[in-house]
Amino acid sequence: MSEFKNERGSWGSRIGFLLAAAGSAIGLGNVWKFPYLCGEYGGAAFIVTYIIILVLVGFTIMLTELMIGRHSQKGPVGAYRAIKERWAWVGAIGILASYLILTYYSVIGGWIIKYIVSGITGNFNTTDVDALGGIFATFIGQPFEPLVYHAIFMILTLVIVMGGIQGGIEKASKIMMPALFVILFIVVIRAVTLPGASIGLEYMLKPDWSKFGLDVVVAALVQVFFSLSLGMGVIITYGSYLGKDEKLTTSAVQIPLMDSAAALLSAFAVLPAVFALGYNPSAGPGLLFITLPGVFAKMPMGSLFGVLFFIFVLFAALTSSISLLEAAVTYFVDEHKWQRKKAVIILGLVAFLIGVPSSLANGAFGDVTFINGMNFFDSMSFFAENILLPLSAFLLSIFVAWVWGTENAIKEATNNGTVNFGFSKVWIISIKYIAPIGIGFILLQSIMSLF
Repeated sequence: MSEFKNERGSWGSRIGFLLAAAGSAIGLGNVWKFPYLCGEYGGAAFIVTYIIILVLVGFTIMLTELMIGRHSQKGPVGAYRAIKERWAWVGAIGILASYLILTYYSVIGGWIIKYIVSGITGNFNTTDVDALGGIFATFIGQPFEPLVYHAIFMILTLVIVMGGIQGGIEKASKIMMPALFVILFIVVIRAVTLPGASIGLEYMLKPDWSKFGLDVVVAALVQVFFSLSLGMGVIITYGSYLGKDEKLTTSAVQIPLMDSAAALLSAFAVLPAVFALGYNPSAGPGLLFITLPGVFAKMPMGSLFGVLFFIFVLFAALTSSISLLEAAVTYFVDEHKWQRKKAVIILGLVAFLIGVPSSLANGAFGDVTFINGMNFFDSMSFFAENILLPLSAFLLSIFVAWVWGTENAIKEATNNGTVNFGFSKVWIISIKYIAPIGIGFILLQSIMSLF
Protein backbone atom coordinates (compact mmCIF):
# COMPACT_ATOMS: atom_id res chain seq x y z
CA MET A 1 0.00 0.00 0.00
CA SER A 2 1.47 3.29 -1.03
CA GLU A 3 1.66 6.31 1.26
CA PHE A 4 -0.79 9.04 0.41
CA LYS A 5 0.44 12.59 -0.01
CA ASN A 6 -0.19 15.29 2.60
CA GLU A 7 -1.11 14.23 6.11
CA ARG A 8 -3.62 11.49 5.37
CA GLY A 9 -1.24 8.54 5.65
CA SER A 10 -2.26 4.92 5.04
CA TRP A 11 -2.44 1.60 6.84
CA GLY A 12 0.92 -0.10 7.24
CA SER A 13 -0.53 -3.62 7.13
CA ARG A 14 -3.78 -5.46 6.61
CA ILE A 15 -3.82 -6.76 10.18
CA GLY A 16 -3.31 -3.20 11.40
CA PHE A 17 -6.38 -2.05 9.47
CA LEU A 18 -8.50 -4.99 10.67
CA LEU A 19 -7.54 -4.46 14.31
CA ALA A 20 -8.20 -0.71 14.08
CA ALA A 21 -11.56 -1.19 12.34
CA ALA A 22 -12.57 -3.95 14.77
CA GLY A 23 -11.38 -1.73 17.61
CA SER A 24 -13.65 1.03 16.36
CA ALA A 25 -16.53 -1.44 16.39
CA ILE A 26 -15.63 -3.03 19.74
CA GLY A 27 -16.50 -0.41 22.31
CA LEU A 28 -18.93 0.40 25.09
CA GLY A 29 -21.76 -0.83 22.84
CA ASN A 30 -20.37 -4.34 23.29
CA VAL A 31 -19.20 -4.20 26.88
CA TRP A 32 -21.86 -2.03 28.47
CA LYS A 33 -24.96 -2.38 26.33
CA PHE A 34 -24.91 -5.90 24.85
CA PRO A 35 -24.88 -7.82 28.19
CA TYR A 36 -27.74 -5.84 29.72
CA LEU A 37 -29.78 -6.04 26.48
CA CYS A 38 -29.34 -9.82 26.65
CA GLY A 39 -30.50 -9.65 30.27
CA GLU A 40 -33.53 -7.56 29.40
CA TYR A 41 -34.65 -9.28 26.19
CA GLY A 42 -34.53 -12.99 26.88
CA GLY A 43 -30.85 -13.95 26.61
CA ALA A 44 -30.44 -16.14 23.54
CA ALA A 45 -33.64 -14.68 22.01
CA PHE A 46 -31.88 -11.34 21.73
CA ILE A 47 -28.62 -12.94 20.55
CA VAL A 48 -30.36 -14.80 17.70
CA THR A 49 -32.21 -11.62 16.63
CA TYR A 50 -28.97 -9.63 16.79
CA ILE A 51 -27.07 -12.14 14.62
CA ILE A 52 -29.81 -12.21 11.95
CA ILE A 53 -29.82 -8.40 11.70
CA LEU A 54 -26.02 -8.38 11.73
CA VAL A 55 -25.94 -10.68 8.68
CA LEU A 56 -28.77 -8.98 6.74
CA VAL A 57 -28.04 -5.33 7.52
CA GLY A 58 -24.74 -5.01 9.41
CA PHE A 59 -22.62 -6.76 6.78
CA THR A 60 -24.37 -4.86 3.97
CA ILE A 61 -23.74 -1.39 5.41
CA MET A 62 -20.21 -2.28 6.56
CA LEU A 63 -19.22 -3.38 3.03
CA THR A 64 -20.96 -0.38 1.49
CA GLU A 65 -19.09 2.12 3.66
CA LEU A 66 -15.76 0.41 2.90
CA MET A 67 -16.60 0.57 -0.81
CA ILE A 68 -17.19 4.30 -1.07
CA GLY A 69 -14.30 5.09 1.29
CA ARG A 70 -11.73 3.19 -0.74
CA HIS A 71 -13.23 4.20 -4.08
CA SER A 72 -12.76 7.88 -3.32
CA GLN A 73 -9.70 7.74 -1.01
CA LYS A 74 -11.51 10.53 0.87
CA GLY A 75 -13.32 11.04 4.15
CA PRO A 76 -17.15 10.92 4.19
CA VAL A 77 -17.83 14.37 2.68
CA GLY A 78 -15.22 13.97 -0.07
CA ALA A 79 -16.36 10.38 -0.72
CA TYR A 80 -19.94 11.39 -1.51
CA ARG A 81 -18.76 14.43 -3.47
CA ALA A 82 -16.43 12.30 -5.62
CA ILE A 83 -19.39 10.21 -6.76
CA LYS A 84 -22.16 12.84 -6.84
CA GLU A 85 -21.31 16.36 -5.70
CA ARG A 86 -24.77 17.37 -4.53
CA TRP A 87 -24.74 14.46 -2.02
CA ALA A 88 -21.67 15.67 -0.10
CA TRP A 89 -23.86 16.90 2.77
CA VAL A 90 -24.81 13.30 3.59
CA GLY A 91 -21.22 12.59 4.59
CA ALA A 92 -21.37 15.51 7.01
CA ILE A 93 -24.25 13.83 8.89
CA GLY A 94 -22.06 10.83 9.73
CA ILE A 95 -19.17 13.04 10.85
CA LEU A 96 -21.49 15.10 13.04
CA ALA A 97 -22.90 11.91 14.58
CA SER A 98 -19.48 10.46 15.42
CA TYR A 99 -18.23 13.76 16.80
CA LEU A 100 -21.25 14.28 19.04
CA ILE A 101 -20.94 10.70 20.29
CA LEU A 102 -17.29 11.39 21.15
CA THR A 103 -18.27 14.30 23.41
CA TYR A 104 -20.26 12.15 25.86
CA TYR A 105 -18.40 8.91 25.14
CA SER A 106 -15.36 10.59 26.64
CA VAL A 107 -17.33 11.37 29.80
CA ILE A 108 -18.12 7.66 30.22
CA GLY A 109 -14.48 6.87 29.41
CA GLY A 110 -13.52 9.08 32.34
CA TRP A 111 -15.84 7.11 34.63
CA ILE A 112 -14.06 3.91 33.56
CA ILE A 113 -10.65 5.35 34.49
CA LYS A 114 -12.08 6.37 37.87
CA TYR A 115 -13.29 2.82 38.47
CA ILE A 116 -9.87 1.38 37.60
CA VAL A 117 -8.31 3.72 40.17
CA SER A 118 -10.99 2.85 42.73
CA GLY A 119 -10.51 -0.87 42.10
CA ILE A 120 -6.75 -0.61 42.62
CA THR A 121 -7.19 1.37 45.86
CA GLY A 122 -9.83 -1.07 47.15
CA ASN A 123 -12.69 1.43 47.34
CA PHE A 124 -15.30 -1.06 46.10
CA ASN A 125 -15.48 -3.71 48.80
CA THR A 126 -19.24 -3.88 49.33
CA THR A 127 -21.78 -6.19 47.72
CA ASP A 128 -24.72 -3.92 48.55
CA VAL A 129 -26.12 -2.70 45.22
CA ASP A 130 -27.88 0.24 46.87
CA ALA A 131 -24.61 1.36 48.46
CA LEU A 132 -22.77 0.94 45.16
CA GLY A 133 -25.50 2.92 43.41
CA GLY A 134 -24.99 5.68 45.95
CA ILE A 135 -21.22 5.66 45.35
CA PHE A 136 -21.75 5.95 41.60
CA ALA A 137 -24.41 8.67 41.88
CA THR A 138 -22.24 10.67 44.27
CA PHE A 139 -19.24 10.46 41.93
CA ILE A 140 -20.99 11.46 38.69
CA GLY A 141 -22.94 14.15 40.54
CA GLN A 142 -19.77 16.00 41.53
CA PRO A 143 -18.93 19.07 39.44
CA PHE A 144 -15.14 18.68 39.31
CA GLU A 145 -13.77 15.13 39.68
CA PRO A 146 -15.66 13.59 36.69
CA LEU A 147 -14.37 16.44 34.51
CA VAL A 148 -10.78 15.61 35.49
CA TYR A 149 -11.25 12.00 34.37
CA HIS A 150 -13.11 13.20 31.26
CA ALA A 151 -10.03 15.31 30.42
CA ILE A 152 -7.64 12.40 31.04
CA PHE A 153 -9.60 10.13 28.68
CA MET A 154 -9.75 12.83 26.00
CA ILE A 155 -5.99 13.46 26.30
CA LEU A 156 -5.29 9.72 25.82
CA THR A 157 -7.47 9.81 22.69
CA LEU A 158 -5.71 12.90 21.32
CA VAL A 159 -2.21 11.49 21.88
CA ILE A 160 -3.05 8.35 19.88
CA VAL A 161 -4.77 10.17 16.98
CA MET A 162 -2.01 12.76 16.80
CA GLY A 163 0.42 9.93 16.01
CA GLY A 164 -1.30 9.46 12.65
CA ILE A 165 -2.65 6.32 11.00
CA GLN A 166 0.37 4.01 11.26
CA GLY A 167 2.22 5.60 14.17
CA GLY A 168 -0.85 6.30 16.29
CA ILE A 169 -4.11 4.47 15.55
CA GLU A 170 -2.64 1.32 13.99
CA LYS A 171 0.16 0.99 16.55
CA ALA A 172 -2.21 1.49 19.51
CA SER A 173 -4.75 -0.95 18.05
CA LYS A 174 -2.09 -3.65 17.63
CA ILE A 175 -1.36 -3.39 21.36
CA MET A 176 -4.81 -2.80 22.82
CA MET A 177 -6.86 -5.24 20.73
CA PRO A 178 -4.88 -8.43 21.57
CA ALA A 179 -4.66 -7.29 25.21
CA LEU A 180 -8.41 -6.66 25.20
CA PHE A 181 -9.22 -10.22 24.11
CA VAL A 182 -6.67 -11.80 26.49
CA ILE A 183 -8.14 -9.93 29.48
CA LEU A 184 -11.68 -10.74 28.36
CA PHE A 185 -10.90 -14.48 28.08
CA ILE A 186 -9.44 -14.46 31.61
CA VAL A 187 -12.56 -12.78 33.04
CA VAL A 188 -14.87 -15.15 31.10
CA ILE A 189 -13.08 -18.22 32.49
CA ARG A 190 -13.43 -16.82 36.03
CA ALA A 191 -17.12 -16.00 35.50
CA VAL A 192 -18.24 -19.33 34.03
CA THR A 193 -16.40 -21.36 36.71
CA LEU A 194 -18.22 -19.66 39.61
CA PRO A 195 -20.66 -21.86 41.54
CA GLY A 196 -24.12 -21.23 40.12
CA ALA A 197 -22.85 -19.82 36.81
CA SER A 198 -24.69 -22.57 34.94
CA ILE A 199 -27.97 -20.66 35.43
CA GLY A 200 -26.50 -17.70 33.56
CA LEU A 201 -25.08 -19.95 30.85
CA GLU A 202 -28.46 -21.57 30.33
CA TYR A 203 -30.04 -18.12 30.09
CA MET A 204 -27.47 -17.18 27.45
CA LEU A 205 -27.91 -20.35 25.40
CA LYS A 206 -31.63 -21.12 25.74
CA PRO A 207 -33.90 -18.53 24.07
CA ASP A 208 -36.81 -17.12 26.07
CA TRP A 209 -39.13 -16.35 23.16
CA SER A 210 -41.84 -15.08 25.51
CA LYS A 211 -39.84 -11.84 25.67
CA PHE A 212 -39.54 -11.54 21.89
CA GLY A 213 -41.36 -8.69 20.20
CA LEU A 214 -40.91 -5.59 18.08
CA ASP A 215 -38.96 -3.89 20.86
CA VAL A 216 -36.37 -6.69 20.70
CA VAL A 217 -35.94 -6.18 16.93
CA VAL A 218 -35.60 -2.41 17.37
CA ALA A 219 -33.09 -2.82 20.21
CA ALA A 220 -31.05 -5.33 18.19
CA LEU A 221 -30.98 -3.12 15.07
CA VAL A 222 -29.89 -0.04 17.04
CA GLN A 223 -27.25 -2.17 18.77
CA VAL A 224 -25.87 -3.43 15.45
CA PHE A 225 -25.43 0.15 14.20
CA PHE A 226 -23.91 1.55 17.36
CA SER A 227 -21.68 -1.48 17.92
CA LEU A 228 -20.32 -1.63 14.37
CA SER A 229 -19.77 2.17 14.12
CA LEU A 230 -22.14 2.27 11.14
CA GLY A 231 -23.53 5.59 9.95
CA MET A 232 -20.76 7.47 11.77
CA GLY A 233 -18.46 8.07 8.82
CA VAL A 234 -15.80 6.07 10.68
CA ILE A 235 -15.77 3.01 8.39
CA ILE A 236 -15.78 5.26 5.30
CA THR A 237 -12.80 7.11 6.80
CA TYR A 238 -10.89 3.92 7.62
CA GLY A 239 -11.75 2.52 4.19
CA SER A 240 -10.28 5.62 2.55
CA TYR A 241 -6.83 4.65 3.87
CA LEU A 242 -6.95 1.24 2.14
CA GLY A 243 -5.03 0.26 -0.96
CA LYS A 244 -6.85 -0.86 -4.09
CA ASP A 245 -5.72 -4.47 -3.61
CA GLU A 246 -7.58 -4.95 -0.31
CA LYS A 247 -10.36 -7.59 -0.37
CA LEU A 248 -13.26 -5.56 0.95
CA THR A 249 -15.71 -8.46 1.02
CA THR A 250 -13.40 -10.40 3.35
CA SER A 251 -12.85 -7.40 5.62
CA ALA A 252 -16.60 -6.73 5.77
CA VAL A 253 -17.08 -10.23 7.20
CA GLN A 254 -14.06 -10.30 9.52
CA ILE A 255 -14.75 -6.98 11.27
CA PRO A 256 -18.33 -7.84 12.32
CA LEU A 257 -17.15 -11.33 13.36
CA MET A 258 -14.53 -9.87 15.71
CA ASP A 259 -17.06 -7.35 16.99
CA SER A 260 -19.67 -10.05 17.63
CA ALA A 261 -17.09 -12.26 19.34
CA ALA A 262 -16.27 -9.41 21.74
CA ALA A 263 -19.98 -8.75 22.39
CA LEU A 264 -20.74 -12.41 23.09
CA LEU A 265 -17.66 -12.84 25.27
CA SER A 266 -18.63 -9.71 27.21
CA ALA A 267 -22.04 -11.22 27.85
CA PHE A 268 -20.43 -14.50 28.95
CA ALA A 269 -18.11 -12.51 31.24
CA VAL A 270 -20.98 -10.61 32.84
CA LEU A 271 -24.24 -12.61 32.92
CA PRO A 272 -23.03 -15.95 34.41
CA ALA A 273 -21.34 -14.02 37.23
CA VAL A 274 -24.42 -11.85 37.76
CA PHE A 275 -26.67 -14.91 37.99
CA ALA A 276 -24.20 -16.87 40.12
CA LEU A 277 -23.99 -14.13 42.70
CA GLY A 278 -27.68 -13.30 42.76
CA TYR A 279 -27.93 -9.94 41.01
CA ASN A 280 -30.41 -8.59 38.47
CA PRO A 281 -29.34 -9.39 34.86
CA SER A 282 -31.50 -6.61 33.37
CA ALA A 283 -30.13 -3.80 35.52
CA GLY A 284 -29.73 -1.49 32.52
CA PRO A 285 -26.69 0.80 32.13
CA GLY A 286 -26.09 0.51 35.87
CA LEU A 287 -24.96 -3.07 35.24
CA LEU A 288 -21.44 -1.82 34.46
CA PHE A 289 -20.91 0.76 37.21
CA ILE A 290 -23.21 -0.50 39.97
CA THR A 291 -23.95 -4.22 39.67
CA LEU A 292 -20.56 -5.44 38.43
CA PRO A 293 -18.49 -3.86 41.24
CA GLY A 294 -20.79 -5.77 43.62
CA VAL A 295 -20.22 -8.96 41.62
CA PHE A 296 -16.44 -8.54 41.80
CA ALA A 297 -16.59 -7.73 45.53
CA LYS A 298 -18.40 -11.03 46.10
CA MET A 299 -16.11 -13.05 43.82
CA PRO A 300 -12.92 -14.81 45.01
CA MET A 301 -9.96 -12.64 43.90
CA GLY A 302 -12.60 -10.13 42.87
CA SER A 303 -10.39 -7.05 43.18
CA LEU A 304 -7.93 -8.44 40.62
CA PHE A 305 -10.64 -9.48 38.17
CA GLY A 306 -12.52 -6.22 38.68
CA VAL A 307 -9.46 -4.13 37.79
CA LEU A 308 -8.72 -6.39 34.80
CA PHE A 309 -12.29 -6.06 33.59
CA PHE A 310 -12.31 -2.27 33.74
CA ILE A 311 -8.91 -2.14 31.98
CA PHE A 312 -10.53 -4.22 29.23
CA VAL A 313 -13.45 -1.76 29.13
CA LEU A 314 -10.98 1.16 28.91
CA PHE A 315 -9.18 -0.42 25.93
CA ALA A 316 -12.55 -1.02 24.22
CA ALA A 317 -13.57 2.61 24.82
CA LEU A 318 -10.25 4.02 23.58
CA THR A 319 -10.17 1.99 20.35
CA SER A 320 -13.61 3.44 19.60
CA SER A 321 -12.95 7.02 20.69
CA ILE A 322 -9.89 7.33 18.45
CA SER A 323 -12.01 6.35 15.45
CA LEU A 324 -14.75 8.83 16.42
CA LEU A 325 -12.18 11.64 16.50
CA GLU A 326 -10.37 10.46 13.36
CA ALA A 327 -13.51 10.88 11.21
CA ALA A 328 -13.63 14.59 12.06
CA VAL A 329 -9.84 15.01 11.81
CA THR A 330 -9.85 13.46 8.32
CA TYR A 331 -12.54 15.93 7.23
CA PHE A 332 -10.44 18.96 8.20
CA VAL A 333 -7.24 17.45 6.76
CA ASP A 334 -8.97 16.55 3.48
CA GLU A 335 -11.34 19.46 2.98
CA HIS A 336 -9.57 22.36 4.69
CA LYS A 337 -5.92 21.20 4.41
CA TRP A 338 -5.30 21.50 8.15
CA GLN A 339 -2.22 19.89 9.63
CA ARG A 340 -3.13 16.76 11.61
CA LYS A 341 -1.74 18.17 14.87
CA LYS A 342 -3.83 21.34 14.56
CA ALA A 343 -6.98 19.39 13.73
CA VAL A 344 -6.52 16.97 16.63
CA ILE A 345 -5.90 19.67 19.25
CA ILE A 346 -8.74 21.97 18.19
CA LEU A 347 -11.31 19.21 17.68
CA GLY A 348 -10.27 17.49 20.91
CA LEU A 349 -10.59 20.69 22.92
CA VAL A 350 -14.02 21.51 21.46
CA ALA A 351 -15.22 17.93 22.07
CA PHE A 352 -14.08 18.18 25.69
CA LEU A 353 -15.94 21.48 26.16
CA ILE A 354 -19.16 20.09 24.62
CA GLY A 355 -18.77 17.12 26.96
CA VAL A 356 -18.72 19.37 30.04
CA PRO A 357 -22.52 19.89 30.17
CA SER A 358 -22.96 16.13 29.54
CA SER A 359 -20.89 15.47 32.65
CA LEU A 360 -22.66 18.15 34.69
CA ALA A 361 -26.05 16.82 33.54
CA ASN A 362 -25.71 14.19 36.26
CA GLY A 363 -25.28 16.86 38.93
CA ALA A 364 -25.32 20.65 38.70
CA PHE A 365 -27.24 20.73 35.37
CA GLY A 366 -29.49 17.80 36.25
CA ASP A 367 -32.68 19.86 36.28
CA VAL A 368 -32.05 21.40 32.85
CA THR A 369 -33.99 19.47 30.20
CA PHE A 370 -33.81 19.42 26.39
CA ILE A 371 -35.33 16.71 24.13
CA ASN A 372 -38.56 15.27 25.58
CA GLY A 373 -37.59 16.20 29.12
CA MET A 374 -34.19 14.48 28.88
CA ASN A 375 -31.06 16.06 30.34
CA PHE A 376 -28.19 17.22 28.11
CA PHE A 377 -26.31 13.89 28.27
CA ASP A 378 -29.36 11.80 27.32
CA SER A 379 -30.47 14.33 24.70
CA MET A 380 -27.07 14.21 22.97
CA SER A 381 -27.14 10.42 23.06
CA PHE A 382 -30.67 10.23 21.65
CA PHE A 383 -30.03 12.76 18.87
CA ALA A 384 -26.75 11.15 17.76
CA GLU A 385 -27.64 7.46 18.11
CA ASN A 386 -31.37 7.39 17.37
CA ILE A 387 -31.64 10.16 14.76
CA LEU A 388 -28.31 10.92 13.06
CA LEU A 389 -26.95 7.34 12.82
CA PRO A 390 -30.03 5.76 11.18
CA LEU A 391 -30.51 8.87 9.00
CA SER A 392 -26.90 8.63 7.79
CA ALA A 393 -27.15 4.89 7.10
CA PHE A 394 -30.56 5.22 5.41
CA LEU A 395 -29.27 7.89 3.03
CA LEU A 396 -26.11 5.83 2.42
CA SER A 397 -28.17 2.82 1.29
CA ILE A 398 -30.33 4.98 -0.99
CA PHE A 399 -27.26 6.72 -2.41
CA VAL A 400 -25.31 3.56 -3.22
CA ALA A 401 -28.30 1.54 -4.48
CA TRP A 402 -29.99 4.20 -6.60
CA VAL A 403 -27.50 7.01 -7.29
CA TRP A 404 -24.05 5.43 -7.57
CA GLY A 405 -25.60 2.15 -8.67
CA THR A 406 -25.03 -1.42 -7.53
CA GLU A 407 -23.06 -2.25 -10.69
CA ASN A 408 -20.43 0.39 -9.90
CA ALA A 409 -20.40 -0.61 -6.24
CA ILE A 410 -19.79 -4.28 -7.06
CA LYS A 411 -16.90 -3.31 -9.35
CA GLU A 412 -15.31 -1.63 -6.34
CA ALA A 413 -16.08 -4.58 -4.04
CA THR A 414 -14.57 -7.09 -6.48
CA ASN A 415 -11.54 -4.96 -7.39
CA ASN A 416 -12.85 -4.64 -10.96
CA GLY A 417 -13.87 -8.29 -11.18
CA THR A 418 -10.64 -9.83 -9.86
CA VAL A 419 -12.11 -10.86 -6.47
CA ASN A 420 -14.99 -13.30 -6.09
CA PHE A 421 -18.13 -11.95 -4.40
CA GLY A 422 -20.44 -14.94 -4.07
CA PHE A 423 -23.11 -13.06 -2.11
CA SER A 424 -23.41 -10.15 -4.54
CA LYS A 425 -27.09 -10.86 -5.31
CA VAL A 426 -27.93 -11.01 -1.61
CA TRP A 427 -26.04 -7.75 -1.05
CA ILE A 428 -27.96 -6.06 -3.90
CA ILE A 429 -31.33 -7.10 -2.42
CA SER A 430 -30.23 -5.97 1.03
CA ILE A 431 -28.85 -2.56 0.01
CA LYS A 432 -31.86 -1.82 -2.22
CA TYR A 433 -34.67 -3.07 -0.02
CA ILE A 434 -33.92 -4.79 3.31
CA ALA A 435 -31.47 -2.21 4.72
CA PRO A 436 -33.35 0.99 3.80
CA ILE A 437 -36.71 -0.43 4.93
CA GLY A 438 -35.31 -1.70 8.23
CA ILE A 439 -33.26 1.43 8.92
CA GLY A 440 -36.07 3.71 7.78
CA PHE A 441 -38.42 1.99 10.22
CA ILE A 442 -36.02 2.61 13.13
CA LEU A 443 -35.61 6.24 12.09
CA LEU A 444 -39.39 6.69 11.88
CA GLN A 445 -39.83 5.09 15.32
CA SER A 446 -37.27 7.49 16.81
CA ILE A 447 -38.86 10.56 15.21
CA MET A 448 -42.35 9.51 16.32
CA SER A 449 -41.13 9.11 19.90
CA LEU A 450 -40.47 12.86 19.95
CA PHE A 451 -44.20 13.65 19.61
